[in-house]
Amino acid sequence: MKTIDCTGKACPLPVIETKKALEEGHVDTLAVIVDNPTSRENVMRFLQSQGFSVSVMEENKKHRIEATRGQSDGEIVKSENKLLVFIDGETVGRGSEELGQILMRSFLITLKELTPLPWRIIFINSGVKLAAEESPFLDPLNNLLTLGVEILCCGTCLDYYKLKEKLRVGRVSNMFEIASSFLEATNVIKP
Repeated sequence: MKTIDCTGKACPLPVIETKKALEEGHVDTLAVIVDNPTSRENVMRFLQSQGFSVSVMEENKKHRIEATRGQSDGEIVKSENKLLVFIDGETVGRGSEELGQILMRSFLITLKELTPLPWRIIFINSGVKLAAEESPFLDPLNNLLTLGVEILCCGTCLDYYKLKEKLRVGRVSNMFEIASSFLEATNVIKP
């Protein structure tokens, strides 16, 4: 079993190093060691997206992710239309902040009426505040989540605004997954 030690490395480095290890040759089993929950979750999701089943063992404040190819619990279904919504702020447009917030609320409510529904909504920079505690936008975001829309928030941005523990909708992501989402998307909307 090949082992990669990513201790002390912040996301997206553990995911990138895991990807490089898979690209170096045919790997059927792999262990990745990380020392924070965000890296653990991101590496696990990446490995599962590559057809691996994963298990995690915790020892001495480190997470050992063991992965085996071809034993994934679920089949990955790729949609033909992947609409990505990219939100990098708290408002829509320039000018009045109050009007911008009204427009953002209308935009988020309207997304559930689109056909196809968005595949993913990515929040970066101050946009992550929309998915955090006390945000007036939690209801429309929860409605989208219930409909199967993935909601990703930049982990670096959440850390910057000290909101990681206050995230209420969606999950923490990293720049590798965000950049990959742009490549995978068939359409991108930025309000």
